[in-house]
Formats: sequence, C-alpha cells, structure tokens
Amino acid sequence: MSQVTESPMKKIRLEKVVLNMGVGKSGDVIDVAKKALDQISGKKSCAREAKETQRDWGVRKGEPIGVAVTVRGEDAKELLKRLFEAKGNQVNGKAFDNFGNYSFGIREHIDIPGVKYDPQIGILGLGISVTLTRPGYGIRRRSKHKASVGKKHIISKQEAKDYLTKEFGVTVV
Repeated sequence: MSQVTESPMKKIRLEKVVLNMGVGKSGDVIDVAKKALDQISGKKSCAREAKETQRDWGVRKGEPIGVAVTVRGEDAKELLKRLFEAKGNQVNGKAFDNFGNYSFGIREHIDIPGVKYDPQIGILGLGISVTLTRPGYGIRRRSKHKASVGKKHIISKQEAKDYLTKEFGVTVV
C-alpha cells in the first residue's frame, strides 16, 4: 500500500537554451545577426570569436565570426515553446546526446512565432542547444572539490525525451 515517490534529487529541469548564429565573417553581418537574436530572445546577444586562424576561409584568430545568446529560467521555457512551434512541435530522437542535452536548427528565423520579417535583417538560420540538469549537477563546475556526476544520476536520452514530451507537449520522431 505504500506509494513510491520519486526523489527530489531526480527531478529534471531546464537549465538553459543557447541560440547561435555562425556567420563566418566579421563586419556588418555580425551586427545584423545580433539584431536578429535580440529580436528572437529579448536578451542581449554577444559576438563569438574565432579560436584559430583558417587561411583558406580568410578567418583570423580573435575575429568575430558568430553571435550567441544564452537564456535561462522562465524566459527559457517561454522561448523554447516558441522554438518548438516553429518546428511543428516535433523533435528528432537522434538529436539527443548521452547526457540528455538536445540540439536542433531552424533554417529561417522568421518561422518563429512573434518574429516579423525585417528587410534590414533578411532571413537567417540558427542553431539551438537545450541543456537539461538535475539538482547536484553543480559539482561538475564548482571551483573546489570538482567531481563527476554519478552514472545513475546522469540524464539518459529516454529521460530527456520523456521530459520534453511531458513539459512542452512535443512528439519525438
């Protein structure tokens, strides 16, 4: 007759949503991509710089070649609902990694509900990374006594799929 209750330490939550636009060169296109990400997320985006020189592509180390913004908390949940709407509330089952993270892309940012076409920006694509976490995951990032997360505490692919289905009403294809 006893009920089995799930441990509060096993509760999965959305940690962050990272939006990324790689434009491949610096200049005016960086500013255009920043405007687009600011319009999508409602947050301030920042430029990402090249880690090394690629002579074939004409890219120098330290040159801005992309734009990204990280959204957390309730804003992240609202944004993720809109992003899933742009994909028809379907997620690809192969896009999950072994730690419960999920990534997908959107070819045209104007597909996202609430984003209007702006002739100064044009049409841009973007990549989205969703990070899920559990209580206790902070041991990986703290400065003192870093440790790895135990095997039983890591979020599996199936747990991540179940969480997105339950929380956001998406279907896994």
